Amino acid sequence: MTTAALTTPDQDTVQVDVFIAAPPERVFNALVDPRQFVQWWGEKGMYRVTKLHADVRPGGKWRSDGVGADGKPFHVEGEYVAVDAPHLLVHTWQGSYQTGPKTLVRFELGKEGSGTRVRVHHSGFAGNVKDAQDHGHGWIRVLGWMEAYLVNNQTIDQRPAFVPPVS
Repeated sequence: MTTAALTTPDQDTVQVDVFIAAPPERVFNALVDPRQFVQWWGEKGMYRVTKLHADVRPGGKWRSDGVGADGKPFHVEGEYVAVDAPHLLVHTWQGSYQTGPKTLVRFELGKEGSGTRVRVHHSGFAGNVKDAQDHGHGWIRVLGWMEAYLVNNQTIDQRPAFVPPVS
């Protein structure tokens, strides 16, 4: 996977675009199925998600709980705004570690050959350059984890540490 995170000129939105060699249905399910989600979202020595609740419908709530490398618990939660499986998933995002406002994450999943073009738009940073950059790097890492899970069947405990591409 080679990709970069782009930030819009107003510093409000981070955009990441990657190809994953798995069909859109598999990618979508990896994003919303609690059994799959906890297998790939995280990295040894960094943090890992341990539980996901997902009521996948517009207005439905979601919440992921996890633990950091320091052993401290965290969570991220929100509400689904739009769901059009397996092509679109939009939800709000508020992390227990966040000091800024609630943000919005949009996953666009398009069939491309035998795989999926995944476009992530994470907006609502309101010019907070550091948060936008941090989330951009985070999305590259997360999509790398998802690709390792979907393409190579590697779970958090099976895969080597993800090394982000040099841009």
